Amino acid sequence: MSELKQDIISLVENHLSDGLHYVVEIKIEEKAGKKKLQILIDSDQGVSIDYCASLSRALSEALETKEYFGDAYLLEVSSPGIDYPLTEKKQYLKNKGRMLKVHLSSGQEILGRLKEVEDLGIKLGCTQKIKGKKSQEEDRNFSFEEIKKSYVQVSFN
Repeated sequence: MSELKQDIISLVENHLSDGLHYVVEIKIEEKAGKKKLQILIDSDQGVSIDYCASLSRALSEALETKEYFGDAYLLEVSSPGIDYPLTEKKQYLKNKGRMLKVHLSSGQEILGRLKEVEDLGIKLGCTQKIKGKKSQEEDRNFSFEEIKKSYVQVSFN
């Protein structure tokens, strides 16, 4: 991780003083000579637009004081959307009981209900359809190391 990115993470964490919110990801991109800083935050209770706006104002002032990007940069503070993969253990904990689509490093995709979150991985309840028989649920464990991406599945039931 670059020194700039680590400095920005520290800066953001200093402004997340309530202990409920946490950094999910920080992206620094450059397009047409302008820098874009995208900061994704989350919490167990969700993230309000007002909180993002307040954090954006505070960070903008701090970033300008430290002169990380010079004159022209775009700052975007938001929460990860439903289409954003889970990256933090805290996000898995928040989504316990929900259906996940897990993409493994092996290329395999697994669909199952998130049953447990442990230090080194997760347990999914996976429904297995056996021809001519009733579907059975099987618990399967996956380490965080073998998980490439995990997405929460939206249910309209």
